[in-house]
Amino acid sequence: MIKTDILIIGAGPTGLFAVFEAGLLKLKCHLIDALAEPGGQCSEIYPKKPIYDIPAYPEILAGDLTKKLLEQSKQFEPGFTLGERAETIEKQVDGSFVVTTNKGTQHSAPVVAIAGGLGSFEPRKPAIKNLSDYEDHGVAYMIKDPEVYRNKRVVIAGGGDSALDWTIFLSEVASNVTLIHRRTEFRGALDSVEKVQALKDNGSIDLITPAEVTGLYGKSKLDSISYSVSNEKEQHIKTDAFIPLFGLSPKLGPISNWGLEIEKNAIKVNNSLDYQTNIPGIFAIGDVNIYPGKLKLILCGFHEATLMCQAAYKIINPGKRLVLKYTTVTGIDGFDGTRKEATKSVVKSID
Repeated sequence: MIKTDILIIGAGPTGLFAVFEAGLLKLKCHLIDALAEPGGQCSEIYPKKPIYDIPAYPEILAGDLTKKLLEQSKQFEPGFTLGERAETIEKQVDGSFVVTTNKGTQHSAPVVAIAGGLGSFEPRKPAIKNLSDYEDHGVAYMIKDPEVYRNKRVVIAGGGDSALDWTIFLSEVASNVTLIHRRTEFRGALDSVEKVQALKDNGSIDLITPAEVTGLYGKSKLDSISYSVSNEKEQHIKTDAFIPLFGLSPKLGPISNWGLEIEKNAIKVNNSLDYQTNIPGIFAIGDVNIYPGKLKLILCGFHEATLMCQAAYKIINPGKRLVLKYTTVTGIDGFDGTRKEATKSVVKSID
């Protein structure tokens, strides 16, 4: 059982900033995310796309924003359960909550903050008849550990940033990489497209376009795939792994069964106070919530996370007075023993 002060469901920008704000109040956080790494959409969907409306950053890449937020919260030593989806929640006699993931990992906290963005992201799967038979037996929808593919034959399907980036990366890990895309054009960063072109030209990868994977074969695990080019006769490739990277589809998922008030596929909250849901102790912050005048902006999520932490402190420390302190005055003491503070002025006479 993992125990913490605030259990945050969703490790996107809003969830990561909540760790920092909670840390200022001496509250520890643990985050659950279905994705394999923190950052939410910023890491998984558009890490190389610029964001222009983050305060003090005229322009920052989404992936770099994630790195900055992780760096900012590092002092407060957040815990992470990644690659697992929050499945069920149970309220305990003492008022705390136990959240269990789809893999059975249990978490206990007096406060739960749902910062799930547009919901849990589920992979878009290709329409291949026996696809599910090979899931975890050669078929994967995200790459958690590239070393799994060391000296293996890999087929990647897709035409976006994720497919391009993993093709480039795995070209130095796998024994053979084949990229299959249904179009000849790719929608990704120009430098990634050019790198894939160079890898194809020097024979480091195989590129098959326009084509689609049509079938999977193998007894107990994946052994080969079939594909067709422009409706021509199917051809076969021997492979150890098939990784379709067709993007992610956001869904509220199991959270929609938690008894929360749902409106337009979002969680209704009290925005005039603290972004708490209809269940005391459960908050919703960021794009996952809805209230009058709601704007789905990262900077709005930061504001909501700040007020949520203030309310969470009162739940965790009932009756204890909370005094607002400015970091410019008090500095920051991390749970890891580090301290950040401004250089102090000295009073000294001049002879």
